[in-house]
Amino acid sequence: MSLTVWSNHTLRPGADALFRKSLEELGCRLIQSNRSSKSVLTQGESDPTLAEAEVAYGQPVPADVIATPSLRWVSLSTAGYTRYDTPGFRKAMQDRGTLMTNASGVFANPCAEHALAMMMAFTRQIPSNVLNGAGPREWRYLEGRYSIELLTGSTVMILGYGSIGRRLAELLAPFRCRVVGVRRTPLPEPGVEVVSFEDALARVPEAHHVVNCLPEAEFTRYWCGPGFFSRMASGSYFVNVGRGTTVDQQALAAALAAGHLGGAFLDTLDPEPLPPDHFLWSTPRCHITPHLAGGHRGQDESLVNHFVGNLRRFLAGEPLVDRILW
Repeated sequence: MSLTVWSNHTLRPGADALFRKSLEELGCRLIQSNRSSKSVLTQGESDPTLAEAEVAYGQPVPADVIATPSLRWVSLSTAGYTRYDTPGFRKAMQDRGTLMTNASGVFANPCAEHALAMMMAFTRQIPSNVLNGAGPREWRYLEGRYSIELLTGSTVMILGYGSIGRRLAELLAPFRCRVVGVRRTPLPEPGVEVVSFEDALARVPEAHHVVNCLPEAEFTRYWCGPGFFSRMASGSYFVNVGRGTTVDQQALAAALAAGHLGGAFLDTLDPEPLPPDHFLWSTPRCHITPHLAGGHRGQDESLVNHFVGNLRRFLAGEPLVDRILW
């Protein structure tokens, strides 16, 4: 009897064809939900056809997963898994041995590159020095040339040192940056000083750049608040590619308006989309990208290859990549 894979993630046409062909080659039956989500960030609707599956891919409703004892593996199409990270859900998965994976390996590199681009934009003062016809046509040579900074040799603190943080540390290696990673369990990492959240507040004044990669959780909500921003070094920069709910945006705006921080680049906000009248749009030195950090042209193909690679491992009884350990 073939394995049944249920999916509620809508892929772009080329990736969808690759997905279907790959499952067919592996002898798997596919149930594509007619209540699928077009975005990896959006949970799909409840779907009774999930009950026919052994494997779920995408963003299934947590209650549906709990109510489906046939599920042996749930493969999420996102790096984040906040809606599944509850005591009841964790216990249900542990009790029946259902495996859970996420797609952090797909999004780590683009998020890290996005963060690096933001840091480079700040040190080279790109936002203020790019000349175009929309603003004053002033040739500010001396003001710009002697105020530009170097990323090389700077100290970078990465909040939530996981897959994104590791990739960012690799990208920063040629710049000879001193990298301080912050995580709940400060296990040693080659070339990186890993510290606990408790120690992070004492170390943050050393950082020229703070990159926030924190996931959304009860512990991380508004973790970057007034006390954190007041401890950041004067003129330092804040980059957020984590979750918008981990940042007290009022406190960040106040630190920017007071001139304490050199700037902020935010790819994730709370709420999303950010309303046109939101105060962050007019906050000085605050630059916003609309949750693009994890994206890239071949995103859907990368998601398919990630899932199919894990599916092959699952069928062979091998360990899965990006497994969530409850």
